[in-house]
Amino acid sequence: MEAAERSSSSSSGYTLGPPWLFKGSALYQLHLVKAETARAFIPKELKLVEAFGYTLGGLFLAHYDDSPAGRFDELVVIAGIVWNPPTSCAWAARVLVNSCEACRHGRKEIGLPSHVAVFSKITNNKYIQYGRSIHSPSARIFVHLLMQRKVEIMEKQSSRHSSFLNMIGMSSAYCKSKEHSEIQVSEIKGSSQMSICSISLPFVVPKSKTSEKWMGPMIRMSLPSFSGQTEHNPQLLKYSCQIECRVRAVEAAKISRPRTIDADDGHDTNFSNQGSNHFAEDEAWNRSISVLLSKPILALEFNFLKMQVEAPTILVPHLKKNQLEESRSH
Repeated sequence: MEAAERSSSSSSGYTLGPPWLFKGSALYQLHLVKAETARAFIPKELKLVEAFGYTLGGLFLAHYDDSPAGRFDELVVIAGIVWNPPTSCAWAARVLVNSCEACRHGRKEIGLPSHVAVFSKITNNKYIQYGRSIHSPSARIFVHLLMQRKVEIMEKQSSRHSSFLNMIGMSSAYCKSKEHSEIQVSEIKGSSQMSICSISLPFVVPKSKTSEKWMGPMIRMSLPSFSGQTEHNPQLLKYSCQIECRVRAVEAAKISRPRTIDADDGHDTNFSNQGSNHFAEDEAWNRSISVLLSKPILALEFNFLKMQVEAPTILVPHLKKNQLEESRSH
């Protein structure tokens, strides 16, 4: 992946920003996450916002048609909400993207715990995988782009103003209401991949194919987030996402442990099978799954999404500010 990062960095759309603009659709789902699970991800400098042993975490599942890295998918596992006066912000436990370029940028520039992943769709027992477990990063990118092209041809047959559920292949043009559709997300580790979850999305029939009212009102909002203190970016950072979209409440997606993929695909089912002793990474991986499997309480669908991501700033925690002021007064 590092070789792919170096070759793509010079031509990256990220060099034109900040701010960086992303267009597409997303599902934003809030879960009740156990505070002890979320706290393992949160830096000691920040205070977890919790009540009765729980915090608000969840997931952000997005499909970007246009971005500095081109077309790609993203799953953000949100550990919880942290407090640093005067604001509270989300903290990402894990970020999964099927773009090496987006992964590199997330790690080095935004301070996110980003990982390259494969997003596979299962509709009516048909399995489509966007990128396979290939040893060569450049070959993996080639297969990924080839599969994307096939999806683009299919999606040209549907309306340009489809909802998020339509964009990922769940429109009435492709499946009936009784068909089962889900997305499997598998994280790539070296030459192997490990399934992290299956996301079953509800089938929704629009009231009118020519009307946008059913997609909800157009809103504008700011989503501040903390990041950093990772291997690739040790600083504690703060950044914001300025969002404009149509939003509506939808039925929550059902998250489950992934199905076992056929052995013919050559996938390892556990990173530990590779003989590596990354106990801390395995623990973080398992805790991320716990966040995804926690109880959902609200699901929002973002359509016609325009998300502008500002450059992060280095954060001086409120606690440290008080300590500095006290030390100067003595």
